[in-house]
Amino acid sequence: MKTTVKKSKYSKKTYLEWYRLMLLIRRFEEKTLMMYGQQKIRGFCHVYIGQEAVAAGMMSALKPLDPIITAYRVHGIALAKGISANQVMAELYGKVTGNVKGKGGSMHYYNKATQFYGGNGIVGAQIPQGAGIALAEQYKGTNNVCVTMFGDGAARQGALYEAFNMAMTWKLPVVFVCENNGYAMGTSVERTSNVHDLYKIGAAFDMPSEAVDGMSVETVHEAFTKATKHARSGKGPYFLELKTYRYKGHSVSDPGKYRKKEEVQEYKDIDPVKVTEKAILSQKIASEKDIQKIKDAIKEEVAAAVEFAENSPLPTPEELYKDNYVQEDYPFLD
Repeated sequence: MKTTVKKSKYSKKTYLEWYRLMLLIRRFEEKTLMMYGQQKIRGFCHVYIGQEAVAAGMMSALKPLDPIITAYRVHGIALAKGISANQVMAELYGKVTGNVKGKGGSMHYYNKATQFYGGNGIVGAQIPQGAGIALAEQYKGTNNVCVTMFGDGAARQGALYEAFNMAMTWKLPVVFVCENNGYAMGTSVERTSNVHDLYKIGAAFDMPSEAVDGMSVETVHEAFTKATKHARSGKGPYFLELKTYRYKGHSVSDPGKYRKKEEVQEYKDIDPVKVTEKAILSQKIASEKDIQKIKDAIKEEVAAAVEFAENSPLPTPEELYKDNYVQEDYPFLD
């Protein structure tokens, strides 16, 4: 695969925001792997390395309070949604200063202020949940669109078909997003599905659907702009299949030997972080000195996040009995 750099219609600010976010996710996840290797982080752990263009292009097209729900490859999306590197790293460490007080670990994140609903450990469970969040937004009369993200493995779950049908029937404001990195846990799409172009699943429900180059931040941004405009207008769901790639294994315990080295290298040749940096420099959006400042700042941010996590306390045993239930007032039930 080859990519060419051409003059862009996007602003300097947009390009630099894309680059900074993608680089933050990349460096954060690299540090996460390092800390896992030192046994500072335990349990399951799935990094987002290679898929950063999805997060960056998506966020620049959304409104701040558009809800997002995703699967367990969640650290990058959590950072993109505005959760601080300190909180995300502390959660990985299981510390009380983490995003959900150290109770969620690598796979379960939540943030009410930004309408971020995680991080879900059960494959595909977030798909009907996302439709439910969209129903809540419709009921409340907001103009928000729920982005419901899942992997290619989850596309074979029966809950997807039920959620798609209900979302189309009720014209819910939801954008369904399949991050198709080709392999689910370790088995290719070609070996598990008769339909290799997963966006075609939407046709069974007359749902507008399309495939998108998930390695191009510009293309991702344009696809989300189009899809959210459709859903926000009251026309109902939109389905995007983002064709992306993870450079690492499915999880930290996966050596990824089911993939050919040539295939991995082919995708590394279109690394979204490097391609975006090249575009910034070639278009003179910023100088090499400016780029280095961004790199240095992110290096410090990630190092500070590790220090914050290291120095934070573990939850006390009493925390087991907190946050299990919540009391809410629902006037419409009176």
